[in-house]
Amino acid sequence: MKSLYEWFSAQGLADGLLGKADYKPFPIIEQRNEWEALPSELRQSVVAEGEKYLDYQWPMLTAAMYGEFAQNGNRSRYDGPYHLRRRAVTSLALAECVENKGRFLKDIVDGIWLISEESGWVISAHNRMFQREHADLPNVAEQPGIDLFAAETGNLFAWLHYLLRPALDRINPLIDRRILDELRRRILDPYLQRDDCWWMGLQERDKRLNNWTPWCTSNCLSAFLLAEEDAGRRLQAVQKAMRSIDRFLSMHPADGGCDEGPGYWNKAGGSLFDCLELLFAATEGKFNVYDEPLIQNIARYIYKVHIHDRYFLNFADGPHRITVEEDLVYRYGKRIGDENMMALGTAFHQMLGTGGWKNMKFLSFLRVLPALFNYRNIDDDSRSLTFRKDMWMEGIQVMAARETEASDRGLYVAMKGGHNLESHNHNDIGHFVVYADGLPVLIDVGVEEYTAKTFSAQRYEIWTMQSGYHSLPTINGFMQQDGSEYRATDAKYEASDECSQLTLDLASAYLPEAGIASWIRTGRLLHPSGTGAEAVVELEEQYTFNAKADECRFTLNLMTCCEPKLQENGVVTFVRGTGQGAAAEAKEALQMEFDGSQFTVAVETVALEDKKLRNAWGERLYRIVLAPTELRRQGGHTLRFRQARG
Repeated sequence: MKSLYEWFSAQGLADGLLGKADYKPFPIIEQRNEWEALPSELRQSVVAEGEKYLDYQWPMLTAAMYGEFAQNGNRSRYDGPYHLRRRAVTSLALAECVENKGRFLKDIVDGIWLISEESGWVISAHNRMFQREHADLPNVAEQPGIDLFAAETGNLFAWLHYLLRPALDRINPLIDRRILDELRRRILDPYLQRDDCWWMGLQERDKRLNNWTPWCTSNCLSAFLLAEEDAGRRLQAVQKAMRSIDRFLSMHPADGGCDEGPGYWNKAGGSLFDCLELLFAATEGKFNVYDEPLIQNIARYIYKVHIHDRYFLNFADGPHRITVEEDLVYRYGKRIGDENMMALGTAFHQMLGTGGWKNMKFLSFLRVLPALFNYRNIDDDSRSLTFRKDMWMEGIQVMAARETEASDRGLYVAMKGGHNLESHNHNDIGHFVVYADGLPVLIDVGVEEYTAKTFSAQRYEIWTMQSGYHSLPTINGFMQQDGSEYRATDAKYEASDECSQLTLDLASAYLPEAGIASWIRTGRLLHPSGTGAEAVVELEEQYTFNAKADECRFTLNLMTCCEPKLQENGVVTFVRGTGQGAAAEAKEALQMEFDGSQFTVAVETVALEDKKLRNAWGERLYRIVLAPTELRRQGGHTLRFRQARG
């Protein structure tokens, strides 16, 4: 793909960059016609959300809370109230813009003052990235760093300045001056003066970039466009942002695959779209790269990994059930002319209704203002979402296949290759998932709440990161290792009317001490064409141990959210609970068949203590462990999965 930085200069767009006075992306509070033209039910919803924070008891943020991350790894005690403050200010500001009666201004000013007086906007978990010493507390004597949430806060302050300045000045001009002073000191100056923020991609040229790059860049870019009056500094910031985006895109696979998973696409591909839209608006449409294949493929990823309803294919740290920001998906789809992407946005809009704008995780003005002013367009759209039966992304080696084009009918299987140094990596080469009638059966567990350990040298001590808690073999007691050299080899994808399959050699994902010469795994979905025939998911494996291997032991692990019931003759049924309390019923969702003479089977109950995992899966998960009855230097086996009927 062409360099955005070079293309911008070659097209002479620097002369066309709007100045602060001319950049008017949305109506300010005094432009009443636009605000009052919003649908009445939407206006009521915005005001009701703001009313939650009238006479708000603002949460405390203390040094002790900040220091907990360094002391015991806990980040939530500080992060929770930190984000609550910002959500409150955003909700109050939106309500005041809609109502314009001054009811919310006192609380808005209090929120601005509290956030302005925070010693640092970088959260405790990220401070060590930017502060040279004593990172357990923010050092006000050092130049501030910029992390995800400092950038978000800068974006918040820039929008408060843009939207509410007339109303704030009527109270006291010092309020808006404080907003601009804090914004300049914490975001605008550091952004121009620092190249050592890793997410910029400007110093460590080989460092892998992830969602941080477009996420931070979009917020910093927005702050400059809204608040910076100096034309030279505005242009300098735009050019720097383009260089970072270029670095992000240069590392992205051509097929648009996001190795962080769909839960992070919102702030990876989604934030890339934010950047592109900011540049589009700031040049009055002259900066337009939506015909670039990579830009389009990054967009389409989000519906390629959609399974059913809120279920998405969640390899790596992402959750298996997410809520997409429907307006962003819809607008991105419209820009690239993709009907199905627009339909995904419409589907979530219908699912969430008027409250959809409130479900944005961080409630950023970058997302919520387009959602409000585009609401009528998406609300009037009735296009239908379609589901492709086969999907293959070679760049990240992920395949998926479904039995039918109805998302809630039949079998769905997905499998991944890749390597074990992906962003938000789990040691999961060859891992696969199976859904039945749109609901999970064989699963990717996801990740616990983040702590200091999550992004430390001890990451792979956490059970959810280990291959032993994915549907993978443990060989001679060895699980897979982390690192780019531990990868799938000889990947081969095939798809026809009768069969979709991915074949990988997993041997290189394990240490040499595991003694394995090759482990050829094939995951496939068979689509029988005969009358009355049923689809089957097969996991076929052929293995060869090294001639010098002392032992030839292994176990096959399978992770499931359904209770496994062991039957005779090599059959396991997966039972899904439905309903609650007295209305709860047990329903067989899937049946696994294998040669009962080849394996003994054990079922382990995995009790979930972590809040995030319990919210995702309930109180427990299950791990099925198959152990061979006979140890062979060379062998093979096949597991078959079919829907339980009746």
